[in-house]
Amino acid sequence: MRPPWQPLPLPRLLRPLLLGIAFFLSCITTPTLVRACTTILATPGSTVDGSTLNSHSNDGEGTVDPRLVRIAAADHEPNSLRDIFFAYEEYPRYIGYSRNVSEYFPSKDQTPFAPIGRIPQVPHTFAYFEETYGVINEKQVSIAESTCSGVFGAKPAGQGGKAIMSVDTLSQLAMERAATAREAVQIMGDLAVKYGFYGAGSFEGTAESLLVGDPNEGWVFHILPDDTGTSAIWVAQKVPDGHVTIVANMFIIREVNLADSENFLGSPNMFSIAQSKGWWTPGSKFDFTAIFSDGEYAHKFYTGRRIWRAYDILAPSSKFPTTYKDIRYSSPYPFSIAPDTKVELATVMAIMRDSLEGTPFDMTAGLAAGPFGSPDRWIGGDGESKVAGNWERPIALFRTSDSYVAQSRKWLPAQVGGLVWFGPHGAHATVYVPFAIGMQDLPPAYKIGNPSKLDRRSAYWAHRYVENLANLRWSDMIKDIRAQSSKWEETSKALVGKVDQIGLKDPKKMTDLYIANANGVIKSWWKLADDLMEKYADGNVYGKPVGYPAWWLQAAILAHPPVVGYPNGPPPVPSTAMQMFNRKHRGRKELKPQEALVS
Repeated sequence: MRPPWQPLPLPRLLRPLLLGIAFFLSCITTPTLVRACTTILATPGSTVDGSTLNSHSNDGEGTVDPRLVRIAAADHEPNSLRDIFFAYEEYPRYIGYSRNVSEYFPSKDQTPFAPIGRIPQVPHTFAYFEETYGVINEKQVSIAESTCSGVFGAKPAGQGGKAIMSVDTLSQLAMERAATAREAVQIMGDLAVKYGFYGAGSFEGTAESLLVGDPNEGWVFHILPDDTGTSAIWVAQKVPDGHVTIVANMFIIREVNLADSENFLGSPNMFSIAQSKGWWTPGSKFDFTAIFSDGEYAHKFYTGRRIWRAYDILAPSSKFPTTYKDIRYSSPYPFSIAPDTKVELATVMAIMRDSLEGTPFDMTAGLAAGPFGSPDRWIGGDGESKVAGNWERPIALFRTSDSYVAQSRKWLPAQVGGLVWFGPHGAHATVYVPFAIGMQDLPPAYKIGNPSKLDRRSAYWAHRYVENLANLRWSDMIKDIRAQSSKWEETSKALVGKVDQIGLKDPKKMTDLYIANANGVIKSWWKLADDLMEKYADGNVYGKPVGYPAWWLQAAILAHPPVVGYPNGPPPVPSTAMQMFNRKHRGRKELKPQEALVS
């Protein structure tokens, strides 16, 4: 479960203390998970092949439901209703028959979820892929999610509130109903205003952001509850073609101009609410982020470091700053950027795998990374409450349930052109495997995965197993892992090129080819785990002792007090004892101290 939401300091605009207290009380009862997702969208004009790339990392705390499922297209009777359920993101995220997905059907000991509301159904809903959120639909509309801080919170229906729309539900409804990104944004905003929006309710905030793409364009969508808890405030801004944008748990839309309907959409209530609270005066600049965000959470640079890193990779010539005073007000990074060179699919995958390597904030360097340079940083448990401090926040995390890059390709039929490159568990040790939206089914290994129970049939567990094993000797093992990832992703790219030519003519063959490829990945990943164990067991490399690196053993000399302790460990055998040992064994070859210890 997520920790209770922690109120942030009152902003400079003298927001009433009562508002913060009410917000805190409204949020602490909502059962949710830690979410800290990173999202990146590259528009068609920014990419090498002209596709839209939309990526998402689903970062939880090891209990998030990691399954990828296919939602079939459906026709619905006139005047029928669509059930709305509370967004429970732990495994299992939904149990019941209402959504007509066999992976969600209850087992013997499970009780179907009860809806918290119903809305009018539309005559026809599109097919799409779904993890915690909707991923991509048969019209090649894609979505990527990132939880954000917000100044208002709301309780959901059934838990003391009236709102029934979560970001999970909105993304599903957009997948079901929208044929374009613009249409998806409008649908989600209108439904949230009408039926009320509730956010995560954790320390990280009660607002949300979605990157929404289609074959032609991309949008950034921000949403939070209104001040009554019964409606919503939302805004969306179009990403200029030729640009890339990133959202990392904080709003990025600044000055809003709803009169420019080509580039902005939103709820008009944002202006009246901001004015009534004394946060904005008509005629002045309307900065959506400064007004409705509550800034970074966890620590300074939690958001900014990821934005800086992605932009620095994409446009190093811009030399974006690594530091700032207050990202909420100072706006050190632009809404979007034009990359120095056209973006490839592999570029986005590399960013999703990034641990700040080669920068002053490198998570694979220094004592905190251990002797073998692991970027994984676990929480302190009991010690966390006693030791003040924070880790850097990279893009790639060990506690990711899955990440993906959704790809929309306008030059191909939608059933073939819409792909999700899906990577179970942490991005830095996963394989991004392609699935086309026109597939008739998905591989069983990707449709199962209980985070609390190791299952060798599960793609999630195959990748989680290897990633955790890599912590034994990360600096060496990650090379083997990345070599296998690259091999399979190159194989997958070649397969996509082949399937593009046959998919629409033969959906079954397309399905079979993509499933066979994914099954090959899972089989090889379990073998990789055994190969890594064989190669690196007991501090060896193929049976040859290599031990710890010298720099790490010597680090204690430079630290005060000693950190590693090796140079200050037990002293050598005293010389007198060595002499007595050799006298006892007179007539034998005189032994060196190391040989005597072995003897």
